[in-house]
Amino acid sequence: MIVRTPPTTASSGRGRGLLIAFEGGDGAGKSTQSRLLGQWLQEQGYAVLHTREPGGTTLGRTLRELVLHGEDGSVAPRAEALIFAADRAQHVATVVRPALERDEIVLTDRYLDSSVAYQGAARELGHEEVRDLSLWAVEGLVPDLTVLLDVSPEQGRERRGAVHDRLEREADDFHDRVRHGFRTLAADAPERYLVLDAGEGVDGLADAVRARVAGLLEARR
Repeated sequence: MIVRTPPTTASSGRGRGLLIAFEGGDGAGKSTQSRLLGQWLQEQGYAVLHTREPGGTTLGRTLRELVLHGEDGSVAPRAEALIFAADRAQHVATVVRPALERDEIVLTDRYLDSSVAYQGAARELGHEEVRDLSLWAVEGLVPDLTVLLDVSPEQGRERRGAVHDRLEREADDFHDRVRHGFRTLAADAPERYLVLDAGEGVDGLADAVRARVAGLLEARR
């Protein structure tokens, strides 16, 4: 689902767009923090595009349904990685890049790090192999900032409640590998990540995200 917030008059001429990704395990609160950041950016006069992976395009919504809610619940690991890469290629080509070219700030709930963590680490297909596949799909486009909301499997399960998709139903050891995959990515490129404890309060997390983004915006002026 894509939600576009139009810019106010004050937003004209503020420079090229930014891509900010929200990552973390299932139940980390990514959508909440993306929404709160978007509201704050809108108040500052910026044009904001909210989107997600998978499912940020018409094709993506079909792929999302197949891979997360398919009738037989069975998708081979390599097929899973390729489906997510296909969704990401379409998403970037038709939604993300055009918005960046319009100088919008794109906030995406998941991006390529999710594939590295879920398929590369948790499915054990290989960090570099899955990352290279996603980078090829997006022609090398990486976020200006990735907000990683670090959540334990136990916290994530409690937050999700009784409704689970095919990946959410995986055992805790799977979600432990996901968490380790995200942490490894952040440790490898700390300048591009903001790592936060998802167990902290919503308002405190939002303040930390705004502070980091404010610095990023100031540096771009």
